[in-house]
Amino acid sequence: MDTNRRSKRNWLITGVSSGLGRAVAREAALQGRSVVGTVRNRQDAEIFERDVPGARAIVTDLMENDAPGDVVAGALDLLGQVDVLVNNAGRGFTAAVEEASPAEIRDLFELNFMVPVAMIQAVLPHMRRQGDGHVVNVTSISGFKPWSGTGVYCASKFALEGLGQALAQEVEPFGIKVTNVQPGSLRTDFNGRSLGTSRQMIDDYADGAHFARRALARSDGKQPGDPQKAARAILLAVDAGNPPLNLLLGTDAVMMANQRIAALLLDMGRWGGVSETIGFDDPAPIS
Repeated sequence: MDTNRRSKRNWLITGVSSGLGRAVAREAALQGRSVVGTVRNRQDAEIFERDVPGARAIVTDLMENDAPGDVVAGALDLLGQVDVLVNNAGRGFTAAVEEASPAEIRDLFELNFMVPVAMIQAVLPHMRRQGDGHVVNVTSISGFKPWSGTGVYCASKFALEGLGQALAQEVEPFGIKVTNVQPGSLRTDFNGRSLGTSRQMIDDYADGAHFARRALARSDGKQPGDPQKAARAILLAVDAGNPPLNLLLGTDAVMMANQRIAALLLDMGRWGGVSETIGFDDPAPIS
């Protein structure tokens, strides 16, 4: 593990102004890593660099077209090489699927999915040349087990989950690892100022999908997950000789994953016979 720890020295983390991103940056710095993180404005940069000694901030709007490429180039200038990319930047969003506007959906997918894709595409040529690297995608347990009132957010994280699963297969020959981190509820500002909601609210969903907004608001500041402990778990996974592709964080995340797996197995058990009946009676030979 010590050899691997030395090789994973330089970390680039998106979205370090607060929350899990800040916690990962702090933990990485405490463990002797060199850290560059992205923030939205100069004030956040000053706070970050003061709070995380030795870390450096890049001020950018990641949703601007050239920003991910510029961030990777800037990180390479500062660090010399990037060993670990942590795609952490993102935000929550509550709405019944019917309520979300096309613009709201596009904006959410731009930040939660398109930005990580662009960051990955920008860093991979460098990682392939050095024959090593680790991409960490912060998704969500809600991307594995969606729940009412958060469908669009869950879809954006489900998309990132799928991307990471395929990416891991594509980059394995180059010595590059991928880990999808699926946090449960962490005590950050995710349920507060970082949580978006749709402009439209349909009264028919008041007793259904709107529960998500109320539940998240009630739990703000009371979430069971400790972001700093979550950060330590992420570093432990990156340092492992055989890092996980899927890293659940929190007892709630484990519970929700078990529920989703059980539901899938139940459907497969009930409908597996039907699933296997749709082939041609005399399938064409594969040449």
